[in-house]
Amino acid sequence: MPGQIINRGKNTWLVRVYMGTDASGKRRYHNKTVHGTKKDAERYLTGILRDRDLGLAIEDSRLTLQQYMEKWLVEVAKQRVSERVFTDYCKTISRHVYPAIGDKRLSQLKPLDIQMLINDMSQRGIIRTTRYTHMILNQALKQAVKWGMIPRNPAEMVNLPKERRNEMRVMSKDEAKRFLDAAMHDQYYALFALLITSGLRPAEAYGLKWDDVDLRAGKIRIQRSLERRDRVWYLKEPKTPQSRRTVPLPHDVVDALKQYRLEQEQRKLKAGENYHEYGFVFTSENGEPIHHHNLVKRHFKPILRAAGLPEDIRLYDLRHTCATLLLLAGENPKIVSERLGHSSVTMTLDRYSHVLPDMQKSAADKLQNMLFGSE
Repeated sequence: MPGQIINRGKNTWLVRVYMGTDASGKRRYHNKTVHGTKKDAERYLTGILRDRDLGLAIEDSRLTLQQYMEKWLVEVAKQRVSERVFTDYCKTISRHVYPAIGDKRLSQLKPLDIQMLINDMSQRGIIRTTRYTHMILNQALKQAVKWGMIPRNPAEMVNLPKERRNEMRVMSKDEAKRFLDAAMHDQYYALFALLITSGLRPAEAYGLKWDDVDLRAGKIRIQRSLERRDRVWYLKEPKTPQSRRTVPLPHDVVDALKQYRLEQEQRKLKAGENYHEYGFVFTSENGEPIHHHNLVKRHFKPILRAAGLPEDIRLYDLRHTCATLLLLAGENPKIVSERLGHSSVTMTLDRYSHVLPDMQKSAADKLQNMLFGSE
């Protein structure tokens, strides 16, 4: 008999596998108590038999979570993700998981252990990091199940904190006009005008290159974003196919980009050999990519003050303003969704649900006019 599954009570099974004999001729058995359904026990038995037949050592009972994670990161994660993401995985797990539950044996890890980790991180207010940490753990432990090292994934049985959305501050049409008027004489007027009319994410605008801009046709192609980590910038591919898109621009924004390009050429000549050419549309004085913090502090905030607008408005809120103004103007939500690079129209309507009541009122007014005449 290759292996046995013995019932030890409700949802408790003893998996017993013959492992051969030792040097003295004594029979050796691998015994493992599995808590769960019989299918969980059968899955574990299948994994152990496979490892035994392949000549792999069965060390599940002694392996700690940290030891397993270190092995998974090298053998699995590193083969699947980019070097930057792999480094991020390692830092996240080392910082949050190893100190809390890294010394627990993999075979004895319970959902409650992970839940307590999740709760502790959530209480510290790092919600996005909490969810990210759980995602990595979940992937790793799912692989442990496939390898037959544990019967089921304890990370699948925990409750995650709800994602907190940053409060958006959308400008009205009049406020948006005041903002653009105040920005007219700023060095980066073209950037601000682009953001508020295109719906681009700031990082997408920072990663825009002149090769992506067709001034004659009045459109741009979004193919990347520019991100920063540890004072180093890098280019990042779009997350979804929808994020890679072509966006038509208003004539005034095209004119602003033409003027900005002329001024940029003048800065190049002035800087000479000190200018770093990467092909980006929006740059600092020496050609380096835009630094978000500096742009906000030295340009965006002063423009808000000059326009008499609240300083709690974020640069990202220009994107929200673009979407909201388009929806209020009666633009088809699908067109707005495509302009923003959302994965679906549902995502757009969910994000900008505050606009729906006004849209419904407008729809009722149109029906009134069509069917009953204007009031």
